[in-house]
Amino acid sequence: MVDARMAMEVSSEDGTTIAFDRSGDGPSLVLVGGALADRSAATQLSTQLAPHLTVIAYDRRGRGDSGDTAPYAVEREVEDIEALIVAAGGHAFVLGHSSGAVLALESARTFPDRIGKLALYEPPFIVDDSRSLLPENYVSHLEALVLAARRAEAVEFFLTTAVGVPAEVVAGMRQEPFWSSMEAVAHTLSYDGTVMGATMGGSPAPLERWSSIAVPTLVMDGGSSPDWQRHAVRALADVIPGARHRTLEGQDHGPDSEVLAPLLVEFLLG
Repeated sequence: MVDARMAMEVSSEDGTTIAFDRSGDGPSLVLVGGALADRSAATQLSTQLAPHLTVIAYDRRGRGDSGDTAPYAVEREVEDIEALIVAAGGHAFVLGHSSGAVLALESARTFPDRIGKLALYEPPFIVDDSRSLLPENYVSHLEALVLAARRAEAVEFFLTTAVGVPAEVVAGMRQEPFWSSMEAVAHTLSYDGTVMGATMGGSPAPLERWSSIAVPTLVMDGGSSPDWQRHAVRALADVIPGARHRTLEGQDHGPDSEVLAPLLVEFLLG
């Protein structure tokens, strides 16, 4: 069966073990998840894509079955993606979601010859004043909370401050079975904050970093996502030469796999 998953590992350049699942049949596609996600979050999308693509869904460093070598650096995560592409045969498509889209962008900037096409879904840039900015100590506060063994507070701080989830909703989330899995990777929230860097500062200027990308690129947003998020996606599409911009009507930051998959197949294999 093309959807049969094989659990595998690869060593990144610094020796860190990166765990991944491989499924499907066809050209390779590496899925780069966002904050709090491990490779299990890609199960439904992988199933939808399996008849068309060989899907590589992995645990970013510090999550799931992957290792975590200090000190953290964005460059190490980019090296992880390259190691996965090499393991897949040296050339692949890349899909990045949320902060994972920033890692995908950096990969296309760093080793463009290894990436056939690039698909990006809602990198959470803040490019104008349509939402509040993050506090200047956002990353250091997350680090301090985790260091003090206050993982639940770190997750809550991320959800309320960065994502914008109302505090009363988060209070309900803390009672759900999935909450413990988010606490388990709370230490990686500062990693995602580091990945985002200056791109959440209220200006589109930092996006110029990717103005030299020549890899064919599809930038996507959800029609039900907030204005600030959609502004960010449009700003990125304007920066990357020749980038396509598509809106998935009725979708938000967590798009339905049955809606996203056909668009990906059309773009990647078209």
